[in-house]
Amino acid sequence: RVLAASEFAADLCRAHPQRLIELLDSGRLETAQDPSAIAATVRSGLSELADETALREALRQLRQREMLRIAWRDLAGWADLDETLTALSALADACIDGALAQLHHWQVAQLGQPRDAQGQPVELVVLGMGKLGGHELNFSSDIDLMFAFEHAGTCDGPRALDNEEFFLRLARRLVGVLDEADANGRVFRVDVRLRPFGTSGPLAVSFDAMEGYYQSHGRDWERYALIKARPVAGDLAAGERLLKALRPFVFRRYLDFGAIDALRGMKALIVDQVRRDGLDDHVKLGAGGIREIEFIGQVHQLIRGGREPDLRCRGIQPVLRLLGERGQLPQPAVDDLLDAYEFLRRVENRLQMLRDQQTHRLPTDPLDRTRLALAMDYPDWESCAAALAAWRERVHAHFRSLLGDAPDAAPEQPLWPDRLDQPNAPTELAALGYTDPAQALAHL
Repeated sequence: RVLAASEFAADLCRAHPQRLIELLDSGRLETAQDPSAIAATVRSGLSELADETALREALRQLRQREMLRIAWRDLAGWADLDETLTALSALADACIDGALAQLHHWQVAQLGQPRDAQGQPVELVVLGMGKLGGHELNFSSDIDLMFAFEHAGTCDGPRALDNEEFFLRLARRLVGVLDEADANGRVFRVDVRLRPFGTSGPLAVSFDAMEGYYQSHGRDWERYALIKARPVAGDLAAGERLLKALRPFVFRRYLDFGAIDALRGMKALIVDQVRRDGLDDHVKLGAGGIREIEFIGQVHQLIRGGREPDLRCRGIQPVLRLLGERGQLPQPAVDDLLDAYEFLRRVENRLQMLRDQQTHRLPTDPLDRTRLALAMDYPDWESCAAALAAWRERVHAHFRSLLGDAPDAAPEQPLWPDRLDQPNAPTELAALGYTDPAQALAHL
């Protein structure tokens, strides 16, 4: 069954049979591994490495073996969805933290230890965003990371390098070790675009700079992006301090009805993207897909999380359960969304387990469709596709009802900043409800 449903598993067993033999001999293939056991396995595999080349090779071999184990257990029916998502996230955590520890050690030996004004050591903080932050990573996912450090200062090495430059170099090396492909593939694709100022901003920023950015420039979609943020490597205690400092930006202290219009705009953008990009066969971004389920839960988190701390949890399943218990979502809707989420995430993982590719599009090839149906326990593709369509239709109905009526197209471009000098700016301000548009324009 595993080999029929996964070319990745079959090819890996053919090319490196010792990976499967190691799993069989250790007993780890037939036994669930909790995050601490996965971390211990990775630590053992990364011990006594001579240099960065050896680190890259060790990480890729570990990744191959552990992904084979996770795919095997999932496709054989030995692991439920929570085990699979937790194992994938724990593997990413362990690889990031293990690689960072080695790179930090080697860079300190070369450049000195970064220290703050009081002479105390400073370490890099790696924040995992999105599904990694929520312990919900899918099989061939990229990982969204942000890098920060708590204090400015200088290194105690011969060149007195400032901390920012030290951590910029360290973050670049970490991304390269994880993301650059070689004969053994890559460990994880790394996306760092969620950081302050995006691709134009520095790769690693101080805590003060990060707080200042969100206070002055933070936008509603960045609140949404930070809901699942979690320290995954480096100085974890400092990472928790950073997230505590950013909490007032993400979760407002009052019942945040002011965010509803912005969330309606985000919802309209989702609808518009589905229509524009032809995402009917996309199980993540398409109508009734995984993103719509996550949006339903996270809208409630943004609106109510400032007053209800337990709604700040990172995983979407516990959020939906809480909303049902409190009557903030009807219980039948919660049951629908939880069942649909499990079904769609299994489809997503098994699509990606086929060839270890980051894809969310349903297959068109008849053989691949048969493989997916087999992996999902259906006798043929037609019955599998019918079940998928039924779940997506139910999810999209709940999504459409969210936030009341909203436009079906993306909102107009905001009147800021490059359109303020247009001749029709006062007219646009009047249309937005300003009673004295000329004075409002002068203020702006």
